[in-house]
Amino acid sequence: MLPKDIVGKQIVDSVYGVSLLFLSSWRNSFNSEILTYHWWPDAKISGQSFLCLREQREYGISLENAPDWSQIKPNYQFVPFFSGSCALPISSLFPFLYFMIRDFHIAKREEDIGYYAGYVGSAFMLGRALTSVAWGMVADRYGRKPVIMIGTITVVIFNTLFGLSVNFWMALSTRFLLGSLNGVLGPIKAYAAEIFRDEYQALGLSTVSTARGIGLIIGPALGGFLAQPAEKYPDIFSEDSLFGRFPYFLPCLFISVYAMIITVACCWLPETLHTHNENKKSREDSYDALEGANGGSNAKEKEQEIEGSEPTSNESLFMNWPLMSSIIIYCVFSLHDIAYIEIFSLWAVSPRIHGGLSYSTDDVGVVLAISGFGLFVSQVTLYPLVERFLGPVMICRIAGVLSIPLLASYPLIAMLSGSTLSVVLNCASVLKNVLSVSIITGMFLLQNSAVDQHQRGTANGISMTAMSLFKAAGPAGGGALFSWAQKRQDSAFFPGDQMVFLILNVVEAIGLLMTFKPFLVQRRR
Repeated sequence: MLPKDIVGKQIVDSVYGVSLLFLSSWRNSFNSEILTYHWWPDAKISGQSFLCLREQREYGISLENAPDWSQIKPNYQFVPFFSGSCALPISSLFPFLYFMIRDFHIAKREEDIGYYAGYVGSAFMLGRALTSVAWGMVADRYGRKPVIMIGTITVVIFNTLFGLSVNFWMALSTRFLLGSLNGVLGPIKAYAAEIFRDEYQALGLSTVSTARGIGLIIGPALGGFLAQPAEKYPDIFSEDSLFGRFPYFLPCLFISVYAMIITVACCWLPETLHTHNENKKSREDSYDALEGANGGSNAKEKEQEIEGSEPTSNESLFMNWPLMSSIIIYCVFSLHDIAYIEIFSLWAVSPRIHGGLSYSTDDVGVVLAISGFGLFVSQVTLYPLVERFLGPVMICRIAGVLSIPLLASYPLIAMLSGSTLSVVLNCASVLKNVLSVSIITGMFLLQNSAVDQHQRGTANGISMTAMSLFKAAGPAGGGALFSWAQKRQDSAFFPGDQMVFLILNVVEAIGLLMTFKPFLVQRRR
């Protein structure tokens, strides 16, 4: 039998190292089959690979009749680290993007900086929208691991080049290429769905969404703390140094180094995609080898079931309304989230005379770092438990309802000052990000439960493409909206930033309404 200690260690290593103590305390409450993959070097199916318990049942394999269990090795998973490494560069530029565009001297007026910032912010998502389906199909055909490795290598190269940008067009092109060649999120979601059993999907996918959410928050925090180091830390970085000549290179370099470490770690990442169609003879040989352990009739029945459940065409995914409805809702909330992230950073650093907070990049970094820590704690400790009682759909509805009055309070927060402003803003930021990531996690769960394993890569690719199109519109629209709002501070109808947060609430309300029937349909399993 597989030792429970090994599986418990798998659970611990499948999430952030910081969550070690928490998951250790819950180890005894988890079933020994919580994770679905175990090392089986002697398997005749697909060579040396990881076989999930679902596949073991399909092929008549059980833990009791497996050959030589002394060869079993622990399955170390680093899903959150891979997901986080590719989420960090998405939003790390937002705290310093305002100053970067200003230094490019492309905007004729200060109020126009938001327009150009929106274009650079949208370039990543536009590039990803054009290639996500292709990367999903590659992940379904050749495996999740190659796509994940290409994505992390892309971060190393093009995020570094972005930090070395000397003009607007170089920044725009490097961000576009970074998005085009980084198709990691879809395969990562499929990967996480495949290593956890059905009853623990919330834990697996909340790991991905938490890593993504923390990356989207810690990324801007790094950008805020590390940008313009020659000005902030003159004792360490001189004006004539590389970091003085390229003031936005240090945060990009930091993220690229982290991505390089993750790329090296990818070498030990086990593959979870298994295509058992090498040829009919090899499959029959595998069944014959299993008949002696489970009985011939049982193995033949399993073969007939598999023959009758061949993968359907990818076109059928567009007719899968449970999948498509969850993707559409996911896109609406993603549009809201990316617009909020950019607007928050622009709003915080803009002058008070324009309705902002006059924060420095350091101040924004502190707020986002605190938000990231709060998000991590809530998602690791609370979300899996709450999801079991309420379900992903109800969590999305509750989070959507709470987000609307919270966003409406932001213009009032701008009227505060001193320590009161700091405390209230941090609390609001933590709560807003927790609610947003809870919604995204729920959508991840619905999407992956709406399709079978052989279609998850492509389904997540479709989701990524649609989401990226919406997210490409988010920064561009958000930047334009912010610039327009700054010019109407004296308007009688929702002046200045009040209009910005009103429109964000309208998008949130649309997504909330879509979570109800008849629009949202869940797959019956």
